[in-house]
Amino acid sequence: MAFTLQELAAITGGKLVGDGAQVVTGAASLAEATPGEVTFLANPRYLPQLRKTRASAAFVPADFSEMIEPAQIRVAEPAKAFQQVVLRLAPPPIAFAPGVHPSAVVAPDAKLGARVSIQPHAVIEAGAQIGDDAVVGANSYVGHNVVIGAGCMIYPQVTIRERCVVGARVMLHSGVVIGADGFGFENVEGRHRKIPHHGIVQIDDDVEIGANTTIDRAKFGRTWIKEGVKIDNLVQIAHNVVVGRHSGIAAQTGIAGSSRIGDYVMIAGQVGITGHVEVGDRNILAAKTGVSKDLPSDGGTWWSVPATPLREAKEQLALIHRLGKLFARVKAVEKKLGL
Repeated sequence: MAFTLQELAAITGGKLVGDGAQVVTGAASLAEATPGEVTFLANPRYLPQLRKTRASAAFVPADFSEMIEPAQIRVAEPAKAFQQVVLRLAPPPIAFAPGVHPSAVVAPDAKLGARVSIQPHAVIEAGAQIGDDAVVGANSYVGHNVVIGAGCMIYPQVTIRERCVVGARVMLHSGVVIGADGFGFENVEGRHRKIPHHGIVQIDDDVEIGANTTIDRAKFGRTWIKEGVKIDNLVQIAHNVVVGRHSGIAAQTGIAGSSRIGDYVMIAGQVGITGHVEVGDRNILAAKTGVSKDLPSDGGTWWSVPATPLREAKEQLALIHRLGKLFARVKAVEKKLGL
């Protein structure tokens, strides 16, 4: 795919400064762009990189006035304009033909909707139901009586265990495991005895779950991922957890059993949330925060261990960094006093 700069200006509603007939065939960052590619400047701190870029053209803010070697397309939001162009230049999405690959194993009583694609070596167990236009990738496993909604994309090597429920338009990336047993044991006469987990995992519509994330089935009832939740790679969600609508969870976060996450909560990387706590709606948990007690709705941004309001946590950290100087001053005073 290729566009002239005049075409890109028209697509993005920008003002072109340069040769409108020049053709671009790709898009890249300021540092990596080469001739024939377009880039963008969204933050003034990257202006030195813009001056050195090899790109043929750059999206710049509407009030940008510096003369640079690449052609300019001046727009209100350079990052958004760049993303529009990236989508136009991207290769077409991969399409999977409807049907069941000969190497797949599909139980006779499994129900497949219209235009479903079952890829090589996938296994669909008895009683499973898969909605229209869904794709089950190679080597994936769909357990007994699982329900998968319409338009789902199940990438290769995903496991969805028995009786779990997946809504419509859900995307599960490779390595995801839905419905493994929760981590529950009791000590009986000095030995660990497994606690049965008979519940399910329910994933509502428009959820996306990243590679190698694991969501355990409930001890009873359900572990519930509500509508529109986005979960990164390598996240662990334990039994009976509830994650509220349109929340986001970044990589390497762990949420212990029976905790409840509200709607529109943003959880950064490596956050740890202990069991049986509630994080209210619209909170933000900064990276590596440790949550050990309930957080109220609309509590703002939290950080540190245990979770502390961000400003207070920063003040505490600043005080800790001053302790060395304070200690030296105290030692000097003690020496002066002969102590």
